[in-house]
This record gives sequence, structure tokens and C-alpha cells, in this order.
Amino acid sequence: MTYGKITDLSMLIEMGMQTFAAHWHPIVEIVQMGRHGIEDRETRKLVLGTHTGTHCDAPRHFIPGGRTVEHISLEQFCGPATVLDFSTAPDFAQIEVADLKRAIGESPMERIVVRFDWDLRALGKNRYYWEHPYFSEEACSWLVENGCRLIALDTPQPDNPKNGRGTGNDAPNHKILLGAGVIIVE
Repeated sequence: MTYGKITDLSMLIEMGMQTFAAHWHPIVEIVQMGRHGIEDRETRKLVLGTHTGTHCDAPRHFIPGGRTVEHISLEQFCGPATVLDFSTAPDFAQIEVADLKRAIGESPMERIVVRFDWDLRALGKNRYYWEHPYFSEEACSWLVENGCRLIALDTPQPDNPKNGRGTGNDAPNHKILLGAGVIIVE
């Protein structure tokens, strides 16, 4: 099968880049170990968490016993994707089923790439993790029910940032999507 244009949406991994401010998210370190003219090769040591920069959430992230990343078929990541443009959504906007229906129309739903331009508006600022647009739980359930297998976002997560660890409703969208085998790319 031939696909159209391939677009790399990956963030550059660099020393000291922004990571989630919690003790279980290490700060990125890149240290040169081998050098030409000394060890006659160039090597580096990398220290980073699995949720640094652009990454995928495998089901195991929130689903006990769920698949880990090495057990996810590359087919789930590769192929045509429908881009949804929510770049005009305000900070902390909730995306509902009606919004998705309007944006998707008759397009395929297997792979969805959601553009909020959030990285352009907030990356490097504390609000990046706390004021981003997000999906309603109903919207995530609707995506699952309609065959979505991968959702990629330029926000740090699909959940309401107020629904985090220690709240009475910790990451419900992660659980809806990952529990159904939908891969989340953040």
C-alpha cells in the first residue's frame, strides 16, 4: 500500500527540556561519554523518562496487565490519518462528541491526529500541563465505539488536567482509550 506525505511530528529531545513536574519524571540529561580523538568513537549517555517529549502511551501505562510498547503492532502506528484542526480552541476547552463529528465528517477514524497548536502556545511554560484543551469522557468513548485505534495530540494528554493523580477521577480518558487498545501519542 502506498501512502501520501509522511510528516514527522516528533519533539527534539534536548538537555533540560520541559518534563512533567513530578518526582517520577526524570529531568533529561545528555552526557557525552566517548569522543573522537580520545576514545575514537562518539557515544552519549541519555537519562529520560518514557513520557519525555513525543511518546506513545501503551495500555500498560494505566491498565494493569495491559500491553507494553514492544507488543504493539507497527501497523497501528502506520497508515493514513485524519487531521482534526482545533487550533482555535481556547485554553482549557473541552472537546465534545459534536465537535468531533463536525471535524471528522466522513473521514476515516482509525488514526486521528489532533492539532491544537498547544505546543506553539504553551510549551516551556507551566501552563503547558495545566491549561491545555482536552476531550470529554463521552468523546473518548465515541472514538472507541467508532473504530479509532490511535489518537495523536499536541497536548500533554487527552484528559482534563484537573483529573490527575490524587483526584477522585484520575485520568479517565487514558483508561477509556488504553483499555480499548487505542494508542495515545502525546
